[in-house]
Amino acid sequence: MPREWSIQELARAAGVTSRTLRHYGQVGVLPPCRTGSNGMRFYDEDALVRLQRILLLRDLGLALPAIREVLVGQDDTATALRTHLDLLEHERRQLDRRIEAVRTTLAKTERGEGLVADEVFDGFDHRRYREEVIERWGERAYDDSNRWWHSLGDDERSAWATQVEQLNRDWTAAAEAGLDPAGPEAQELARRHVEWLASIPGTPGHSTPEGSSREYVLGLADMYVEDERFAANYGGRKGAEFVRAALARYV
Repeated sequence: MPREWSIQELARAAGVTSRTLRHYGQVGVLPPCRTGSNGMRFYDEDALVRLQRILLLRDLGLALPAIREVLVGQDDTATALRTHLDLLEHERRQLDRRIEAVRTTLAKTERGEGLVADEVFDGFDHRRYREEVIERWGERAYDDSNRWWHSLGDDERSAWATQVEQLNRDWTAAAEAGLDPAGPEAQELARRHVEWLASIPGTPGHSTPEGSSREYVLGLADMYVEDERFAANYGGRKGAEFVRAALARYV
């Protein structure tokens, strides 16, 4: 007989409440596999996998209506889970770098040593793509950008990094939800993205009234798809393709 879990057992294993699971059932994202004569809800292995995906999508910032659309539109559970796994592994790599940066900062602070800004903000290192910047837009573009980065204070760098991370999360969530790249939500993300690009010294169109040039935006959008390091910021190639389509429509 296939294994089943009661609502209490599933809630305890997943770290949620029974009330939350009942609510998920009421809105149609996690129905029980059966309900006992006493009204007790039971869940099978398919429900376990479905709940795991729901929790992952909630972490990406999706609301339940959007999650329901994602689950309905993705019948291939293995492919969906593989996308989630790619995203989680990317986040883990980023987190590992930040953990090491904090360890270094703590050790130097305890020893009374001076801090190095590049070490403190290693997890937000914008120089990973130095060669690409120089090849595409010249060394002056990189130098201007690098000079600007080092002119920022610690709080400014942290705020900038937070802005970028939030934008990437919003793109990933929109792609996961299967939104239309030409729709209002995706186009608002594209507007934020182009505005962010134009704010970085050294980029084509920086601080101009019309913002970044069309060729620059489209060139970056292609890089997001072609280079797995960039694509990882948007949950993988599929997410990067969504970003590219939205940016292409916007410009």
